[in-house]
Order: sequence, then structure tokens, then C-alpha cells
Amino acid sequence: MFVRKSTKWMLPMVGLLAVCAAGSARAQLNPSQGGLVDVARQVGLDQKLNAQLPLDTVFRDETGKLVSLKSYFGDKPVVLVLPFYKCPGICTTELEGMVKAFRSPDLHRKLGDDFEAVTISINPKETPDLAAAKKSEYVQLYAHPKATDPSAVAGWHFLTGDLDSIHKVTQAVGFRYFYDPKTDQYAHPAGLIVLTPQGKVSRYLYGAIYRPFDLRLALAEASQNKIGSPVEQILLLCYHYDPVRGKYGLVVMNVVKLAGFTTVVLLGGSILLMVRWEKRHANKPPSKTDRPLPPADA
Repeated sequence: MFVRKSTKWMLPMVGLLAVCAAGSARAQLNPSQGGLVDVARQVGLDQKLNAQLPLDTVFRDETGKLVSLKSYFGDKPVVLVLPFYKCPGICTTELEGMVKAFRSPDLHRKLGDDFEAVTISINPKETPDLAAAKKSEYVQLYAHPKATDPSAVAGWHFLTGDLDSIHKVTQAVGFRYFYDPKTDQYAHPAGLIVLTPQGKVSRYLYGAIYRPFDLRLALAEASQNKIGSPVEQILLLCYHYDPVRGKYGLVVMNVVKLAGFTTVVLLGGSILLMVRWEKRHANKPPSKTDRPLPPADA
């Protein structure tokens, strides 16, 4: 019977999809570390609301000058982002997403006047020269009336620092990542951290594209030293190692989980309905229209 055959091939498909969804979300092969890396455990952006940023931590700005984080705090909220400047993937989308949100008339806030933005590279090998090039690039995209002069947008800061300074910041805000020395790449989450003028974590905005309304609300709360509530996480990870292609590629962990779970539920429900239909009709006596007709010569 057709239903029985369908059930036979769909059951192993359900199991396969469940395994693939769990495997993609939880572990990736990292040869430099000698085996599987639990990505879900090592990479993420934990919501440490009301945590204090270590404002005495020192970095170098895009001019090479030594600066402490406290120089960017005091009377305005701050948007913090933690990419690395030579990132070949989602970091670019993340920074472009910031530009689009900052430019939007729906934001009702002006970068530099109403809030500051601080970009810190998580790669301690990157230099102020590279930070300056990135600042120039994104200031141009910002399309400020004086964007031909990168110093005109004094409110967006691109910093570099040593490993100890980077770790102090990432640990304070719940930013978990790992470095693969074999490929010289970082697996890390994408998202913005909005901080109060005193440097306390007020809200997280996950992903690489940000709605101006969400950012406006976050900045309004932070400017009043309010601490937001936890938000739903749809976590984008920037680069996991793909052993088949031998390079890093984009992975959306929670979307994979959700898609796999939804598929399993839908297929499982379909199988259950078909099995019930099969049982119901298997025991049902044939109707008059289902009875075989007598031979023509009978």
C-alpha cells in the first residue's frame, strides 16, 4: 500500500534530520584543536545585564594613541561591537547593519551627538593603521555631510588592543569566542551591546541587521541608566570550520536548531496521521462500490 511505503522511507528521514540539526548546532570539527569543538559551549553572547564594563582598560585608537574606555563614557550611551577587522564574513554585514541603523531617520538619534559607538577588534594582532582604514570606510558609508573627513564623525571609535585588554571586555559583556591558529580565524557571535553612560550593560541586540526602532528604544533606556530585560536570542556565529571545504563558513545555530525541530515535528505529525488513516481503512469493510464486479460472462 502507498501509505505503508511512504511511512517506511520517512521514518529514517526523521532520524537523519534530527541528527543533522543537533550536530550542526552543537559541534564543529576543528583540526587545530585535535577534534570536535562544542560551538554552542565555546561561542555565544550571554546576556549579562547590568554588568560593569572595565572602563580603566586601555586600548589604542585609530590614530595609535593609548586611550582608556572611560574616555568614551560619562554623558552618553555607547553602542559596543566586537568584530575583527580582517574578518572575511559576517563582521562586514554587522558593521554595515550598524551604518544603516545609524543613518535611518527612524532612529531619531545622531551618532556623536546623542550616542557614541565603540568598535573593538578581538584580534590582538591587528594594528591602529587597520583600524583607521576601517573607520574611514564606514564613515564614508555613514554618509555624514562631512564624511569626506573621517574625523568629522568623532563619535565612532575603532580600537585595537592586547589580548588581556580584549579578554577583560569580552568576559565582562558575555562575549564568548575561540581562535583557530591553523586558519588564523575567529569563531564569534554577532550582535551589539548597548551600554549606559556609566558603562553598564543595558541591552543586547542580536544578529547583524538592526531595526532602528529597537536601537532607538535601547539607546533611550540606556541614556536614562535603565537596564533592559533579556531578549530572545537568534544567534549568528561568524565562521565555523568546514572540514569538507577546508575553510570557514557562516552558521546560524538557533535557526538550524529551529528548522530541524520544526521539520521533525511536521514529518512526525504527517507519519502519525498516515498511520492512523491506514489502520482505520485497513479494518473497514469494503463498501458496495469497492466490491469486485462479477466477470462479464457470469
